[in-house]
Amino acid sequence: MVQVYSPDVLISQARRLAADYRRSLGKPLPGVGAEIALHDAIRLLGLEPRQADAPGGYDAIDPARDGLRIQIKSRVIFDDNKGGQRIGQLALDKAWDSVVLVLMDADYEPFEIYEAEREDILDYVGRSSPSRSKRGALSVARFKIIGRLVWSREDGLDPEVWDNQAS
Repeated sequence: MVQVYSPDVLISQARRLAADYRRSLGKPLPGVGAEIALHDAIRLLGLEPRQADAPGGYDAIDPARDGLRIQIKSRVIFDDNKGGQRIGQLALDKAWDSVVLVLMDADYEPFEIYEAEREDILDYVGRSSPSRSKRGALSVARFKIIGRLVWSREDGLDPEVWDNQAS
């Protein structure tokens, strides 16, 4: 099969389409942000996508950290002043080692990526209300407190944080 477009070209077009859709209709285009975030996290953090036949619960592995299984979440921040933004439900009952949260601007461009370890997330969720705990619900603000910044648009990948997490 001949590949007509590179993934980078398609993601670039998806960014433009998603941003234009939101500006025109006032609501996000469903599912597109998650796909863009997955692509960005894999590219920017040097991850490998999960094999299609692998069990669910995670989206990528980190070959530099012995195949660490990473769940990837995203949030587009349209208004910095609006609080209470939440990330998608975490698959608490599945096998994964950490969660990466890709924060994107209104143009669906990443500006920060945070990572939180499974045990830190489970510890916080276990102390939350039963309904939140059951759903694995977290706010963006709480995720930033639990996790650590591993990549930013201004500084790129922070090798001290990213490389030393597993130790």
